[in-house]
Amino acid sequence: MKHNIKITAILLLMFIATQFIGLYVVNYYSPVRVSAGNLVNVSAPDLPFGLQSPELKENSDFNYAFVSVLLAFIIAISLMLFLTKLNAEFFLRLWFFLVIVISLGIVFNMLALILFNNIANSSLWGLQLSWIIAIIISLPLAYIKIYKRNFLVHNATELLVYPGIATIFVPILNLWTISLLLILISIYDAWAVWHSGIMQKMAKYQINKLNVFSGFFIPYASKKVKLQIQKMKKSKIGNKKIRFNIAILGGGDVVFPIITAGVMLKTLGLMPAIFVIGGATVGLTYLFFFAEKKKFYPAMPFITTGMFVGMILSYLLL
Repeated sequence: MKHNIKITAILLLMFIATQFIGLYVVNYYSPVRVSAGNLVNVSAPDLPFGLQSPELKENSDFNYAFVSVLLAFIIAISLMLFLTKLNAEFFLRLWFFLVIVISLGIVFNMLALILFNNIANSSLWGLQLSWIIAIIISLPLAYIKIYKRNFLVHNATELLVYPGIATIFVPILNLWTISLLLILISIYDAWAVWHSGIMQKMAKYQINKLNVFSGFFIPYASKKVKLQIQKMKKSKIGNKKIRFNIAILGGGDVVFPIITAGVMLKTLGLMPAIFVIGGATVGLTYLFFFAEKKKFYPAMPFITTGMFVGMILSYLLL
């Protein structure tokens, strides 16, 4: 088992919570919304900051969108590796900062529209008031997360960041394109961890150099370290270095299940989407319980397998 039961349970609970938050946010912005257990067409609010996705209907439209998404991922990963190689910490932190502001803004825009309704739909300085509210809340949270490295703020905002990101991609993917994307991402994840080691290098660079990590991040002390700390307190020795364990779950491992569940939600309804979340959770749980300590594993192959099993079961049982 890679981490102790307590830490494993915390990671799994945060993963599950993010999935259902994501499902709610995706459903709110979707023109095909689940209402009373049924799919209905509604006049959904647009995404803030001009991020509204085009309305796709034909299979060819989704195919073109898939190629665009794939190219965007390739460019983003290549640019990340290039900037990492250059040690361009300023630009990487700025990149993370902007992505977090936008993704948090999507969620807080939704909350503003729900809580303040007509007032949030009004304009101020030529901008929709809900956008302004979202930015006012998102900016300080993103600043603390990126530049101050607060453990609680980091993990709390992660619960909202990935639902915001997923909401951008769900409208431009269908069942076939998300299935193909999952397979390709899983292959890349396995290669990047087991063959090239890119994922380990990027994670270590983010944590040690940037003081930022795109994913859940939980430092904890082993029983041996806790005993060392107690001995140090008793002997009043405070200059000895203590090594803490770190439990991490990458952002991609969190966001792709949300995107997949969101596509299932808009296509087949709520229960198939929940089956996907359940499958992803089972796949991740299997990895956590059977992974060995101090070894790196690609999570996406396990999560993707679980999601495909969830899709098949939803088809057979529902």
